[in-house]
Amino acid sequence: MKTENNFVSLAIDAAIKLFLLGLMVTLSYQILKPFVMPVLWAIIIAVAFSPMITKLSGIFGGKRKLVCILFGVIAAAILIVPVILLASTSLEAMQVLIEDLKDNKISFIPPAPERLADIPLVGQKLTDLWNLAATDIPAALSATKPFAENLAAQLTASVGGLLGTVVQFVISFAIAAVLMISPEKGFAVTRKISLSFDPVRGEEFTKLTIATIRGVMTGVVGVAVIQSVLATIGMVAMGMSTAVLIGVLVLICAVVQLPPILVLGPVAAFTYSTHSPTAATIFLIWSFLVSASDGVLKPVLMARGVDTPMLVILLGAIGGMMLSGIIGLFVGAVIVSISYAVFMAWVNEKQSDDEVEQESSNDAVPSEE
Repeated sequence: MKTENNFVSLAIDAAIKLFLLGLMVTLSYQILKPFVMPVLWAIIIAVAFSPMITKLSGIFGGKRKLVCILFGVIAAAILIVPVILLASTSLEAMQVLIEDLKDNKISFIPPAPERLADIPLVGQKLTDLWNLAATDIPAALSATKPFAENLAAQLTASVGGLLGTVVQFVISFAIAAVLMISPEKGFAVTRKISLSFDPVRGEEFTKLTIATIRGVMTGVVGVAVIQSVLATIGMVAMGMSTAVLIGVLVLICAVVQLPPILVLGPVAAFTYSTHSPTAATIFLIWSFLVSASDGVLKPVLMARGVDTPMLVILLGAIGGMMLSGIIGLFVGAVIVSISYAVFMAWVNEKQSDDEVEQESSNDAVPSEE
C-alpha cells in the first residue's frame, strides 16, 4: 500500500512539473513568436556573410566590430532609402491624382465599347458606370463608394505590411551584425546543441548546415538579388517611377525559381506605348538577358555550397512566404534546404552503414568447399 502511495505521489509530482514546463514553453513561445523569423533570418545572414566580414576585417586592420557596424548600417540604408523614395513618389502621384479628380481634369477614359452591354446580367451596369467615369470621375467614385473604401483599406493594409517587413529586415540585419562580431561563440553553441542530439555526427551536421546556408544564400538568394538589381537598373534607365516596386517583384519571382521574364515581359511590352521603338527593344533584350543570367550565375555560385533541388527551394520559399510574408520567402528556402541536406546526409550515411554491416556478415559466413 505504501509503495502504491509513493507511486501515485511521484506520478502527480511529475505531472505537475510537466504541466508547468509545458506552460512556460508555451508562454515563452507566444511572447517570442514575433521575433522568431527575424532572428532566424539574422542567423542565416550572419552565417552567410561571416566569411566576407572576416576578409573585410583583415583589410581594416582587424577591426571586426567596426566592419560589422558598417555592414548593419549600409544594409539598413539599402532597405530604407528605396522605400522612402517609393513612398514619396507614390504620395506625390496620389496628391496630383486627388487634385485632378477634385477639379475633374482627368479625361483619358474612352467611352465603353458597345459589346460590353451584351454581357448578361452585369453588361448594362458596367456600361453605364464606364460611361459615367469617362465624363465625370468623381460621380463614378461616389457611385462605387463601398468598393472604393474597401480598396483604400486594402491599400493601406498593404502599405502597413510593407513597412512592417522593412522593419523586420532592419532588425534582422542589426542582430546579424551583433552575431558576426564574435562568430566563434555562435559556432560553439551550435556545436554543443548538435552534439547533444548526436554525439557522433553532431559536428558533421553543423558543418553541413553552415555549407547549406552559404550555398543557398549565394546560389539562390544571391542570384535573385543580382537579377533584381539589374532589372531595376534597366527600369531606372527607362525612367520608370515604379522601378523599385517591380524590382521587388522580380526578386520574389527569382527566389521562388520562376523566370523574371514573367514580370519583365509585360513591362517591356508596355514600354512600346510609352517609349520609342528602339529604346523599348533595347529594354526587351535587357529583360531577356536578366532573366537568362541565372543560367550562368547559378552554376558558379551554387558550386560553393551544396546542390539542393530547385523543387525543394521552390516549396520552401512559397511556404515560407505564405507563413511569414517576404521575410519568410528567404527563411523558408534556407530552412527547408537545410532540412533536406541533413536528411539526405543521414540517409546516405545510414545506407553506407548497412552496406558495411552486410559486407561484414558475408565475410563472417564460412565458404563451403
